[in-house]
Amino acid sequence: MGFVEPLSRGDALLLSAMTLAFVGDAVHSLYVRCLLTKQVDGKPLTMHSLASDKVRASAQAALAEKWLNSFTEDELSVYHRARNGSLHHRAKNQKSADYRKATGFEAVLGYLYLTGQQERLQQILSTQSYEN
Repeated sequence: MGFVEPLSRGDALLLSAMTLAFVGDAVHSLYVRCLLTKQVDGKPLTMHSLASDKVRASAQAALAEKWLNSFTEDELSVYHRARNGSLHHRAKNQKSADYRKATGFEAVLGYLYLTGQQERLQQILSTQSYEN
């Protein structure tokens, strides 16, 4: 899934938590869309709706809670920086706590992607049920 040359651990940890979350959001969305493409022979609007259900804040917050005790020291640091960071907006119809947890989760995904940790990224992403 890597499209760019991986960053060093140190360089990735210097990025803002919101930058990591920005990348992680895209990684998660692409992962879900690719899986749905394999599993669902549907119209784009249907597939978009299914994907949205899987990448919404509440679903990501649930994954964050599931993985929190298994995060490495770096992953936990990234998660906490993003979760506790200053959020300038919130997705509509989402609980603030879920949105913060989701932002932390996305930051971890962004960190893993940018540092080239594909196996770990796959391990975390594959634990959610993506069936419709």
